[in-house]
Amino acid sequence: MRAPTIRDVADRAGVSKSLVSLVLRGSDRVRAEKRDAVLKAVRELGYRPNAAARSLSERRTRTVGVLLNDLRNPWYVDLLDGLDSLLSASGLHMLLADARLNRRVGHDFAGPFLDLRADGLVVVGTLPDPAALDAVAARMPVVVAGAREPVPAGVDVVAGDDERGTRLVTEHLIGLGHRTIAHLAGYGAVGELRRSAFASVMREHGLGERAPVEPCDMTEEGGYRATVRLLSRPDRPTAVFAVNDIACVGALSAAEELGLSVPRDLSLVGYDNTSVSRLRHLWLTTVDHAGHEVGRRAARCLLDRLERPGGEGHLQLAAPTLEVRGTTGPPQVPGTVTG
Repeated sequence: MRAPTIRDVADRAGVSKSLVSLVLRGSDRVRAEKRDAVLKAVRELGYRPNAAARSLSERRTRTVGVLLNDLRNPWYVDLLDGLDSLLSASGLHMLLADARLNRRVGHDFAGPFLDLRADGLVVVGTLPDPAALDAVAARMPVVVAGAREPVPAGVDVVAGDDERGTRLVTEHLIGLGHRTIAHLAGYGAVGELRRSAFASVMREHGLGERAPVEPCDMTEEGGYRATVRLLSRPDRPTAVFAVNDIACVGALSAAEELGLSVPRDLSLVGYDNTSVSRLRHLWLTTVDHAGHEVGRRAARCLLDRLERPGGEGHLQLAAPTLEVRGTTGPPQVPGTVTG
């Protein structure tokens, strides 16, 4: 059987082809009874618009490229959900690509989106070469979500407030009575913001000399190895703040292998409030980085750019919150026996 056409919809609804087109584009210039008749005909016939023909007539593909720094990062799930909720409501479809895989095979990260003539691009996370955005931003609207590296003029940036989130973590641990608090530090602008904010809050409380920082690559293995190094120090910390949830899981594994009980012997805090942190056997204290809200705001910025191209780019920061769960508690008093 042949696929139903716009002419079939018009005949079934008793209207013209042009009126069907208006309804399908969401025009508010159609009377309610005519709109209902068209939508009923669409449902009954199972009609699907010809996307290629519509793209030619509108000079838009109604697609948005989404370039992820690394698809393995679970924080991106919430961000993508927020991004898609608004884009889909506006009739746009996401095309996903993994920048990590593109780098491994030597592909130009933006090439496929330009070849497919995507209407715009959302870059999620830190790119190894932010300067590569220059050429892309000159050809299509670009929004960066979840990263804080410098961007070309005219590119909007939407991210969580890393400094505020880090303050929430550090003051939570200090409030519990911890005085030697370590940080598993990440890379990129976000990693540096969290590291510097941690050091600043510790100094404010007179604990600047009791705030060891151990670099890690933001993976579980990296968090594990960095925590083993920290816990081998003579001035072993009683709490560790990890740059993200994945590194915190590695820290939890290191503590357990070394015979330490969490949180009795060592408190641990992650960052991002990913689905991993909410697993019952982990139940990590962590910072909710407002991923869904970051995604929605990024989508709104891109939609605004599509409607009104040009102008300076802006920075928007979503407010984080602290989720206190089962991996933080007061430090054990030396000499006490529990259990």
